[in-house]
Order: sequence, then structure tokens, then C-alpha cells
Amino acid sequence: MTPNLAGERVTEPVRPVRKVVREVVRFGTVGGTGVLVDFAVFNALLHGLHRPAILATVLAGCVAMGADYLGFRYYTYRDREAPGARRIALFVVFSGIGVLMESGLFYVGYHGLGLHGPLEANVVKALSIVLASAFRFLVHRTWVSQDADL
Repeated sequence: MTPNLAGERVTEPVRPVRKVVREVVRFGTVGGTGVLVDFAVFNALLHGLHRPAILATVLAGCVAMGADYLGFRYYTYRDREAPGARRIALFVVFSGIGVLMESGLFYVGYHGLGLHGPLEANVVKALSIVLASAFRFLVHRTWVSQDADL
């Protein structure tokens, strides 16, 4: 609070919404880059090198996880303290759960629903990424990249 000319205390407007919007935009930018990496690796493995679909999606998710870590650390949450071992472990655990969620959803669409064609596989991959990303955002902002040091 700051005094005005009449000596009354005036509450400064708090801008938590602006901060969250900025965080969501940065998270989305990093996430979008991670998605591009994920799709590139996935399609290279599945359609280029003819690897099994579930292996392609898991490996692509892991490579994207590495790209995401760098983006979150040096862009989205760059204003926060450098992560310690616990924060890095949380990132790996929660991102790994995200990869498992994404892979499970992909498996259901690809194998369970028989969506094997290149277009269908990419649509299933996209849907699985979107659903797993909601989980990732919540855990990253809540536990992995907190303002206070862990």
C-alpha cells in the first residue's frame, strides 16, 4: 500500500492474472517447441525408420522432455532460482508420468482403435499430447518450478 496526497492508504493493484497469463504463454511457447520436437522424432522413428509405434512415441516424448526442460529452465521460469537436485528429480518424475500418460492414450488410439495410418497416428499423437499437457502444466507450476526454493 502507498499513501496518496490526502494521506490515505491506497491499495496497489495486484496483477496475479497478468503473471499467470504470461506464464501460460511462455509455457505454451516452450510446450509448442517441445511438441514440434516430439512430432519430428515420432515421425522420423515411426514412418522414416519404421520403428514400432509405441517405441516411437515413448522415445519422442523423452527427447521432447529434454527440450522442454531447457525451455522451462532458461525461458519460462528463468526468473526463479536455479533448480536443485530435488526440483530436477520432480521435473523428471512428473514429465515421465506425462510421457506415460501420453503413451497410454496413444496406445489406446493407435492399437485399440486401429488408427494406424500416418494421418491417424499423428492425430492420435496430437490428442494424447494435449491431454497430457494439462497435467504437465499443473504439476510444473505447482511443484516443479515454485517461486520458493525447494
